[in-house]
Amino acid sequence: MKNRVSEILNTKYPLIQAPMSWNTDAQLVAAVANAGGLGILGPNAGQKTLTSDPKETAERMRNEIRKTRELTSSSFGLNIISSGEERDNDNPFYNELLRVAFEENIKYFAIVGEANKVLFDKIKEHNGVIIYRPITPTPEIMKVAEKMGADLLVATGYDEGGGLPVKSVGTFTVVPTMVDSVNIPVLAAGGINDSRGVKAAFALGAEGVYIGTRFIATQEAPSAIETKQAILDSGHEDMAFIVKTLRSILTKKAEIILKKHENNEDTSSDITGGFRTGMLEGKFDEGIISVNNGIDIIKDIPTVEELIERFFEK
Repeated sequence: MKNRVSEILNTKYPLIQAPMSWNTDAQLVAAVANAGGLGILGPNAGQKTLTSDPKETAERMRNEIRKTRELTSSSFGLNIISSGEERDNDNPFYNELLRVAFEENIKYFAIVGEANKVLFDKIKEHNGVIIYRPITPTPEIMKVAEKMGADLLVATGYDEGGGLPVKSVGTFTVVPTMVDSVNIPVLAAGGINDSRGVKAAFALGAEGVYIGTRFIATQEAPSAIETKQAILDSGHEDMAFIVKTLRSILTKKAEIILKKHENNEDTSSDITGGFRTGMLEGKFDEGIISVNNGIDIIKDIPTVEELIERFFEK
């Protein structure tokens, strides 16, 4: 399926696998690449623990990049979380990761967060391709990113998993609004779990899809089998907003976080550690499972190749 997105990405399909932090590794990303999409290594790809050393963190990513290259000769990318020029310039983790990415000749960068011209310029200096996803998309933000040099934009609706947009606007509303505001291609994100969602995204004017949750329930994903099974066994009625911008399947830990939030207690440490323990390790007494609100239709754990073929079936 060739269009502007697949041509920019050098892929068979106009599809990007979202950088889901702990839920990505070389095996998943390479499987996406080999099946015709663009796989993205998330911030903690392939890891089981965190390190407080910026250089060690970056070198771990170097190892994961090289592992991915051993498994595929196709395109894949790297996630960069941008907090804006002032914060990023003084962030050693951010700077060390960029250093490794450029040394390893990464071409595709999935930028999530603030539009940062300094970052965009650095990537362009290294002949990189910028896939930009603001947390809360607006026409103004998209136009700014286009002017700064973004190659592709991602319009994310409130249906997504992970950290949610501040405004509760659904994918069906966000996508056509963003498409109409810019001239470069827009990918749709949020609640896309099967070929119906993909077709709907294209009907709304998107030229590609950016999918996270559905890839968690695949054979190659590093997430615990207990997590994958919980997604299969759950539906939108089993989920709740545990804080304003985060929903989770109601694990025991999610219920504790929800009560803390209702009592105006700090939940930041619970959430930060909860992603890894709940989704990567499958420990529901200690962790959360943040997924999109369309999980009712996820009923099996296919290979990545099988899933991507399904997405684009006629």
